Amino acid sequence: MARHVRSAWVSAALALWATGAGAAERSWQASWGASPQAPTAANGPFAGSPTFHDQTIRQVVRLSGGGRQVRIRFTNEFGTAPLAIGGAHLARAAADGAIEPGSDHALTFAGKPSAVIPPGAPLYSDPVDMPVGPLTRLSISLYLPGQVDACTCHGTSVEPGYVTAGDATGAAAMPAGAAAPLLPRALISAVEVAPDGPAKTIVAFGDSITDGVGATPGADRRWPDQFAERLLAAGGPAVYVSDQGVSGNRVLNDGFGVNALARFDRDVLSAPGLAYVILFEGINDIGISFMPRAPDGPLAGFMKTFGGAPVTADDIIAGYRQLIARAHARGVRIYGATITPYEGAATFTAQGEQARQAVNGWIRTGGGFDGVLDFDAVWRDPAHPSRIRDGLHAGDHLHGSDAGYRALAASIDLSLFM
Repeated sequence: MARHVRSAWVSAALALWATGAGAAERSWQASWGASPQAPTAANGPFAGSPTFHDQTIRQVVRLSGGGRQVRIRFTNEFGTAPLAIGGAHLARAAADGAIEPGSDHALTFAGKPSAVIPPGAPLYSDPVDMPVGPLTRLSISLYLPGQVDACTCHGTSVEPGYVTAGDATGAAAMPAGAAAPLLPRALISAVEVAPDGPAKTIVAFGDSITDGVGATPGADRRWPDQFAERLLAAGGPAVYVSDQGVSGNRVLNDGFGVNALARFDRDVLSAPGLAYVILFEGINDIGISFMPRAPDGPLAGFMKTFGGAPVTADDIIAGYRQLIARAHARGVRIYGATITPYEGAATFTAQGEQARQAVNGWIRTGGGFDGVLDFDAVWRDPAHPSRIRDGLHAGDHLHGSDAGYRALAASIDLSLFM
């Protein structure tokens, strides 16, 4: 009898341990994100990926939601050699690269202050007991003692970053005159928090319009930023937003960043706490597929970055179906956003506009998505529907202005996420 009781007690304890471990892991939420990208050479207005040696990089991020603990996901996923981390710190951000007094925390990795990330891998820091509220700005400092030639970066950054010589990870401020601006996101891909109560995460998955091109730098005016603010103001259970936009991204072919089908597992399905996906991508597939391909034209250099055969509206829809199936296989709801107008942009053609209308027709009525966000209807000029209304684009007839991104965020039905 005693043996049976003891066996039952052990089985129950193991079950509770397993349940507790799973619940603890599930409690993490993706509060900030930036999709990792391979190193690139300079291309027109786009700067090449930086290199580092015996330097500290300090980067500011704004969380979408808060919690009681924080951990950072560092990345060497496109590195070609091991990446040595000599030290890393986390603090609340102040102005101009400084940190708030008393908020600094040294990060550890399996209890140690340094670590090496193998090529092709990410690396989590140990959790830090650091209560943070929604929309908190954090400063992440990383000391790189060795040579870093192949930096896994995120090419577009709308938040400040700094680089300075030596180990300044614990510095209260960046040394006067010694810190240079850091343009891309470098070697960090996520900030995750452990919330105090029920929570869930939304991933905004898209291209440069989701990445925030055209928004005022440092002002958190991308549409996912403003959407996170609306969710917070609405109250109720915590809802986090991770922005996984990549400028120049396409559904089916690589460009700036690997294609959406290839990066979906890493950037979306691996996000802790994931409950919803907003898919807003396809304008680059359309624009690049239908634009003239003169080998010596004004966009010839641009086109070399975007290889692969031209695609059709049916091809894009087939790609959407794959993403929908993969989201549903994980029990995740996925909403489709219609592709916004682009007449006036350098890539516009009448044939591309026909493809855009065909894809949008399927998004609206095809029944594949769990819901539709009609961003096309928000931005289009009623008198000229193939164009974005004046004031809502950034001057290039493709990307949003702050007002344009605010209009997208304001149009989203919050009940879809409650």
